[in-house]
Parts: sequence; structure tokens; C-alpha cells
Amino acid sequence: MIRSVLIMLLLLTYSSFVSPAFSDDTEQRIKKLEDTVQEQQKEIETLKNEQNKQQDQDTTQTAKGSSSWKVSGLFGASALTNPNISLVLDTFMYSSNLNHTELENRGIPDFTTNGLDRRTGFDFREAELALFAPVDPYFNLYANFPIVENGISVEELYAVTTFLPWGFQIKGGKFKSNFSRLDAQHPHAWDFFDIPLPYRAFLGDEGLGGQKGVQITYLPPLPVYTLIGIEGFQGENELLFGDDAADGPHAVSAFVKFSADLTDTSTFYFGPAILYGKTKNTNIIPNAEVAGDSTLYELEAVWKWKPANAQTLIVQSEYMFLTTSGGTAQDLTTMIVDPLKRRQDGFYIQALYRFYRWGIGARYDMLNVFAETFTRAGVQQDSGTPWREAAAVEFNPSEFTRIRLQLAHDRSDPHGRTNDEIILQFLFGIGAHAAHAF
Repeated sequence: MIRSVLIMLLLLTYSSFVSPAFSDDTEQRIKKLEDTVQEQQKEIETLKNEQNKQQDQDTTQTAKGSSSWKVSGLFGASALTNPNISLVLDTFMYSSNLNHTELENRGIPDFTTNGLDRRTGFDFREAELALFAPVDPYFNLYANFPIVENGISVEELYAVTTFLPWGFQIKGGKFKSNFSRLDAQHPHAWDFFDIPLPYRAFLGDEGLGGQKGVQITYLPPLPVYTLIGIEGFQGENELLFGDDAADGPHAVSAFVKFSADLTDTSTFYFGPAILYGKTKNTNIIPNAEVAGDSTLYELEAVWKWKPANAQTLIVQSEYMFLTTSGGTAQDLTTMIVDPLKRRQDGFYIQALYRFYRWGIGARYDMLNVFAETFTRAGVQQDSGTPWREAAAVEFNPSEFTRIRLQLAHDRSDPHGRTNDEIILQFLFGIGAHAAHAF
């Protein structure tokens, strides 16, 4: 009996699994799954097609971008094919109580024998022709050609990287150094007509000038703007180094620049720098050649207050300390060498207040502030304390024009006459000119 019941239960169970209703339900579930798989496969194919289409568009756009700088022509061409070109004219009228010969012979004793190449009347310092354009996605190219009465020269011609990671940048060619504040500027960007005495005494009338070499800078990710840089130069500055001082590059500089906002309306900028190189020239001591090693230390500081767009006050100062050790040849024919020990310094401080189109400023320069050692063959030379003061008023009819009147009382030659100057300067600019640094 039990056996019969078990057999019947097994038969009923089997019949339920193979019943038409169960079979139909299974087929429907399989069909639904197949439909779902087909829909998902179609969606995958659609997404793949969209992805391939976007990649094709990106590739085409990249190709256009990489080749656009090769297109020539003016209208319709890429900006990469049309360099920014500007021209700045720097012209002036000069008056002095000294005549042209006295100005030419007016050096700074024990600093430089270079005089002032000026004469009473109208003149122009230079017309600065500047060009800038990206070369490709990796480099920018800059050029600056001062045009003077006797011709045109190359002051700057260099390339700068735009692709290096981690805040690094490399500059190579001929460029103005970032060693000091005014060295990095062109004369038309100065707040006064001429350069301060420490520059004229240690570097020349235009500072270090354009130097052939390479510069590497690093901008670390810090909350305060910090720029670290090193430079290697050929060392062609005639006053501090000289072409014949050594074969190949013989000058190097290192600097750090900091900038921070003190308040919502004021910013403070400062930084130390050092410049070292081999020296060999004949424009420090009359009728003698100086040869040795020179190191120039520099500290700069700028405070800018800008409470409104039409109102700005800038206070700026730099201190320089020069050391030179080597020898001097008293007689260039027989080359009799006397030991030389040089420890000299200088500073300037200036303030410029601009209100709308007007500006007024004052500057004071001084040499031998804390250090006054110029010893030849063990004999200390009497360099005195050269100094100069200047005041200026400027009017800016537009951002492309500046008219400046400067008065100066120059006692840079302690053993000579005072040079009282009146300078009326005109600056005119046309074209696209890059913004000046802070």
C-alpha cells in the first residue's frame, strides 16, 4: 500500500514538471531574457559608436590645433601666425649746467669711467620694436630690437617653454636677467628717466642688459607667491664682467622672489639675489685694467597700495653690495699688476604716486653707504660718498602715451661739479605690448 502511494506521488510530481503550462512559462522567460540581451547588445553598440565618433572629433580638432600655427596669411589665420608687434618711442629734451665734454668725462670715481652720453637739446634714446608669438604648443618666442640713431641691435631674442610640469620653466637665448628688479625691465618701463646710481656704478646705464644664456625657474605650490631661479650667462656686461674675462660662460646668478597681499589694497614684494662672474675690463680705473672675481649681492623690496583703480602708491628700494678681488694692471704695456680689494655698496629708494592721469615721484640714490673699500697695492682710494636726488611729474593722456618732467641734482662725482639736470621725456607706444611685471 505504501509502495503504491509513493509511486503515485512520484508520477504526479513528474507530470507537474513536464506539464504544458510549466513548459510554456519557461519558454516565455527564455524569450524575455533573449530580448533583454539583444537590447543591451544594441545599447552597447550605440555607446561604442558614440565613443568612436567623439574620438574622431577630438583627433580632428587636435590635428587642426597642431597644424594651425603652420597656416600663413593675415585674415582668417590663427593667432599663432600673427605675432604681437609693438613699437615704443622714447624721446626727450635735455638740459644741464655742464657742457657735452664735461658730461662725457663724468664718471663715478672708483666705480666707473663711463660718462654720460648726453648733450643739451632734443634727442631720442631708442625706439623699441618688440615681437611675441607662440611657436607651437610647447614654446613661446620673444624678440626686442632697440632702434637707435646709428642702427638697430638685438637686446632680446629668446624662447620660453610652456609645457614643463611642476611649475618649472626654461628660457634660452638672449634675454634680460631676473637678477634684480630693474634689470628685468626695459627703460620705457622705469618710473624715472634714468637708472639709479647703484646700477650705473656696478652694471652700467641700462643695468645688466641683454645677456646670452639660459634661465631655469621654479614656481612651487605655496600659499605665498615664490619664484626660485638660476641663470647662466656668457658674461658680456662690459662694466661688471667683460668678454675677455674667460672663455665661454663665466657668470651665474640665483634669485628668490616673494609676493604677498598684506591687505585687500596693498601688496608687498621682495627678494634676495646673487650674481657672480669673472671680471676683466678697463672702464673701472682710468688707464688700468681690472681682473679678478666679482660677486654682486642684491636685495629688493616693493610696496604697492591701490585703494582704487585711479589711485596707486608704489614705494620701491634696492640695496647692492659688490666684492671684487684680483689685481689691476697699472701699465697695459708692461702689465705690472697690483693687488685689488674692492668692497662697495649702494642703494636707492623711490616713491611714485599716481592719481588718474597724473603722477608725482621722488628718488634718492647713494653709494658707499656701509662699505667703502677700494684698495690698490695696499693703498685705500678716496671714493667719497656719491649721491643724487631726483623728482618727477608725469602726465598720461592715455595708456599709450606718457609725458614726464624730471629734475635731478647729481653729486655722483664728489671731486667734480654738481650736475643739475632738466629732462622732458615723451613715450609713445603702438601695437600689442605685453603687460609689465608687478
